Amino acid sequence: MLKLKLTDYSKIAERYDQNPFRQREVQYDKDIEEYISKTAKPSYNILDLACGTGLYLNKQVDNFTVGRINWHGLDASEEMLKKAKEKITEVSFTHGFAEDMPYTSNTFDFISNNYAFHHFTKKEEAIDEIHRVLIKGGMYKLHNISIHDMRQWWVYHYFPSAYEEDLKRYWDKNHIFNELVKRGFEVDLKIGYRMEEVKVADYMVYADNRDISVLTLINDDEYRKGLEKMKVDIKSNPNMRIVNEFAEMFCLAKKL
Repeated sequence: MLKLKLTDYSKIAERYDQNPFRQREVQYDKDIEEYISKTAKPSYNILDLACGTGLYLNKQVDNFTVGRINWHGLDASEEMLKKAKEKITEVSFTHGFAEDMPYTSNTFDFISNNYAFHHFTKKEEAIDEIHRVLIKGGMYKLHNISIHDMRQWWVYHYFPSAYEEDLKRYWDKNHIFNELVKRGFEVDLKIGYRMEEVKVADYMVYADNRDISVLTLINDDEYRKGLEKMKVDIKSNPNMRIVNEFAEMFCLAKKL
C-alpha cells in the first residue's frame, strides 16, 4: 500500500488565503440554489466538508438570500478553523475528520467538498460517512482538480516529483464514480478541461507562496530546484510561455 503524505496545514494556514487563485475561484454555489428551488422545506442544513479557512462559506453566507440555511463547516485543522472563525460568525464550525464525522445520521441536505477529497486518508470510510449524515434525497458535491487529466500542469512541469505524490493521493474519475454508485448514490460527474499556453512569470506567486498542498509534500531540495528553474526561465525570457493543462472534476451525487 502506498504511504500517503499529509499536508501540515498548521504551517500554511497563515498564508493560505494569500493565494489569489483561491480568492477568484470561489463562486456563489448555484447547485445549492437549484437544490433549494426543487425542495420545499422551512430550513436547510448545509455542510462544507473540509472547509479550511472558510473562503467558500464566506462567499455563500454573503450571497444567499433564498431559504433559511443553517451553515456548518468541518475541518481537521484547528489552525485553518481559527482563520475561518475570524471571517464568519454565522457558521457552526467543528473540528473533526471526514471518516468519523461528529454528526447524527440524516442531518444534512447538502454537503459541499471543495479541493479536499485527496487529503482524506480513509476515503472509503469518508464516503460511508457522507452517505450516513445526508438525508434521503440529499446532495453531495465534490469539486476537485482531476490530476489524471492534466499531466502537463505547470506544477508538474517544474516540480515533477509532485505528480508522483499526487498519484498516491487522488482517485481517478472512474474510481470516484464507482465508489459513490456502490454506496447508493445517483451520480453526475463531469470534467472541465483546458489546454493553453501560460506565461511562467504569472505563476511565480503561487510557487513562492508554497501553499499548494503537493508543494509542501515534495522535499525541500526538489522544491528549491523547481523554483530556481522557474526563476532562470523567467530571467532568460521574461515572456516565456509553456503549455499548461488544467482539469476540474464536478461531481454531484444524490443519496437515493
